[in-house]
Amino acid sequence: MTTLAPAPALPQLRIGPHTVQPPVVLAPMAGITNAPFRTLCREFSGGKGLFVSEMITTRALVERNEKTMQLIHFDATETPRSIQLYGVDPVTVGKAVRMIVDENLADHIDLNFGCPVPKVTRKGGGSALPYKRPLLRAILKEAVSGAGDLPVTIKMRKGIDDDHLTFLDAGRIAVEEGVTAVALHGRTTAQHYGGTADWDAIARLKEHVPEIPVLGNGDIWCADDALRMMRETGCDGVVVGRGCLGRPWLFADLVNAMEGSATRHAPTLREVADVMVRHATLLGEWIGDEARGVIDFRKHVAWYLKGFAVGSEMRKKLAITSSLEELGGQLHELDLDQPWPDGADGPRGRTSGNNRVVLPDGWLKDPYDCSGVSADAELDTSGG
Repeated sequence: MTTLAPAPALPQLRIGPHTVQPPVVLAPMAGITNAPFRTLCREFSGGKGLFVSEMITTRALVERNEKTMQLIHFDATETPRSIQLYGVDPVTVGKAVRMIVDENLADHIDLNFGCPVPKVTRKGGGSALPYKRPLLRAILKEAVSGAGDLPVTIKMRKGIDDDHLTFLDAGRIAVEEGVTAVALHGRTTAQHYGGTADWDAIARLKEHVPEIPVLGNGDIWCADDALRMMRETGCDGVVVGRGCLGRPWLFADLVNAMEGSATRHAPTLREVADVMVRHATLLGEWIGDEARGVIDFRKHVAWYLKGFAVGSEMRKKLAITSSLEELGGQLHELDLDQPWPDGADGPRGRTSGNNRVVLPDGWLKDPYDCSGVSADAELDTSGG
């Protein structure tokens, strides 16, 4: 453990009937924020905060796709149960939301308008969609009306690029259609995950839509970044994504920081290795197959080991393990007494930027012309 200067306690965040205290949300991440990872993060937080599922495609949900039905599984201890939906067709989104309500599948619905990956934006979805203001409004209207008492929130980006910013219009539409809260990633689609997140945009959005909570997202690599974001922008809470990759204990730090404690985690490699084995174990139990669980865990290895003195050959071995015994055995060959490395709290995960944005033909010609969007644009698989 390390200690830093304590911070004053922050006010509670309300998402409909749910109190999120402290105001910390796990960002939906494809292939990452499944039930096992949410369990780890929630354990470190002491059950405090809000932990959102990875992206669920509305078409796949309505069609009861087998993979999708597994992805919406929540542990019995998860409350509130939070699902993020992706969709581009108001009718399909409405059907998915009503299905969630009728079958009691979740307690909170978040809508994805922030995904920048080409397979999503080329369909007009994710961060491309808010450019079409009438389509955004139609989706929100269907979602909110179908949700009944369930709160509906949205997560979005600043816009497609610096010449096509949408976040202020989208925020106002969200308020008018009854959305409970909005989260803004301070980057454009074109930036993907490169450069520096624009926290000033979060502050502008907060000023623009004072009626509802505004959550900030982008470049929160440690708990004190979250405090600084809230202080500098006036936002009502934070959404944490890449900063917790290979570091689920970040949520313990976030709770401590926002409750005024100076305690921060700085685990040794031995402690990190124990978390790695538990993560892989949870994945195997969730999938129902140990080997598949360990294989799914492989993508997390580099994130957990970032900054530690682990040779390239051992990293390669760890990245091809296929059993818990093999994973544990190889980890115990390491110098497990290594302290938490300096600089390991910095950027993690994808950092690419300046990507060409892939959009439907003619998408930017008219923000009010939605004639080129149809139900055929719906993705049929969940998870990003």
